[in-house]
Amino acid sequence: MDKKIPDWITGLEEEDWQYIKRLLLASGSLKDLAQQYGISYPTVRIRLDRLIQKVRILDSNKPKTEFHRTVQILVAEGKLDLAVAKTLLKSFENVSISEE
Repeated sequence: MDKKIPDWITGLEEEDWQYIKRLLLASGSLKDLAQQYGISYPTVRIRLDRLIQKVRILDSNKPKTEFHRTVQILVAEGKLDLAVAKTLLKSFENVSISEE
């Protein structure tokens, strides 16, 4: 049996793991999780949606480079605006093409 830990698991941060742990211990109840964190249900839902998007990115083989993957994760986490991300990726691709 292969015991390699998948990339999507190793790509998660401590904060992500704590969220997952609390979600599991709350039996998947976002309402209970919101109470634990002392925040609104919609805020908990947004955090879960961002975590799901992050896992999808980490589990995907689609990103062209590690830079692409990092930018996608920053967007998923809400740390980078989508328009800025597109600009960065376009500039990165232009630089990469000119270096070849």
